[in-house]
Amino acid sequence: MRVVRYPLFYVIGISLFLILNFRWRYTFKLLFLRPRAKKIHPKPISNVYKNDDKAIVSIVQGEDIYAMLKEGIELLGGLQRLEIQDKSVLIKPNIVNRYPSPANTNPLIIKYLVKLLREHGVSKMLVGDMSAIFALPTRKNAMKSGIWEVVQTEEVMFVSFEDHGWVEVDIPQGRFVKKAMVSEFIYAVDIVINVPVIKTHNYTNYTIALKNFIGAIHPQQRPYFIAPDFWDEVIAELNVAYTPHLNILDGTKIFVKGGPTKGTVATPNLIIATGDRIAADVVGLSLIKAFGGEKKISNKGVWEQQQVKRAVELHLGVSNPGELEIVPKCLGKDKSNFEELIQKIHHHVNKEK
Repeated sequence: MRVVRYPLFYVIGISLFLILNFRWRYTFKLLFLRPRAKKIHPKPISNVYKNDDKAIVSIVQGEDIYAMLKEGIELLGGLQRLEIQDKSVLIKPNIVNRYPSPANTNPLIIKYLVKLLREHGVSKMLVGDMSAIFALPTRKNAMKSGIWEVVQTEEVMFVSFEDHGWVEVDIPQGRFVKKAMVSEFIYAVDIVINVPVIKTHNYTNYTIALKNFIGAIHPQQRPYFIAPDFWDEVIAELNVAYTPHLNILDGTKIFVKGGPTKGTVATPNLIIATGDRIAADVVGLSLIKAFGGEKKISNKGVWEQQQVKRAVELHLGVSNPGELEIVPKCLGKDKSNFEELIQKIHHHVNKEK
């Protein structure tokens, strides 16, 4: 297997873009300087949201985001399963650029998640991410996308990962990458809550729970710098470096074609919650398929997507439909359409090929 480790084309292209846009600091600091990264050995994290060894996935539809979030987490077993009181929490949204939802996580989900965490006695909360290299700085994108206003109103600390330190984690099972350089904040808190958007992606077919972690990876390890022809496999391997305690998927608006910045929008008005990243991705992919989606999504089974296949090989979560349990709840008025949508999701999840 031919692996391009550090393709000069991408380095030169992105460097020129940053220089021409007067982003000198990011060019040299993030692309050419090797970061000082202390090696750590993270402890294994188990999924506490299971029922008879099946990963629970809640799907809630409605208009009241706070009520949807609360119900979705309660259907899993509640925040108390994480023993979250007096703990520190990092909320990891998707802030890829300056555009509104669904390019980035819906700010209202962050707002009401903060509210729920406060109600459960969390001692400290951070909201953190790193945007795409060409879209830096992250803080500016947070301002443009509406997340900054939420952070300021709720008086929560915002962290732009590119402005802080990194740690190194071994990935012995990796074929494409053997070490991951990860934001120090991923390991500086007790709990990590992953809050991605469900959307298609022009380069890697889709981006949901697994792909959202790339925002916490050092820019020199973005997939196009490691193996441009194997984005999906690189994404899965980098996910070996950490495990989120909870995944909350923003399905209020989604891209079903195009993405990650602009595309065809569907409005399912859903929030999906689970402790399992693979379960999150296959259910999110099933939602995209239910709304049609790109041919590269609609013409392939959700378990056949390369991100999912490699993540299963690496034992990052569930490995087949029998290992997950979908628990739906409609808080809206249109229950018949919701039931039809859930049937479609079940169909795509249970179809292994």
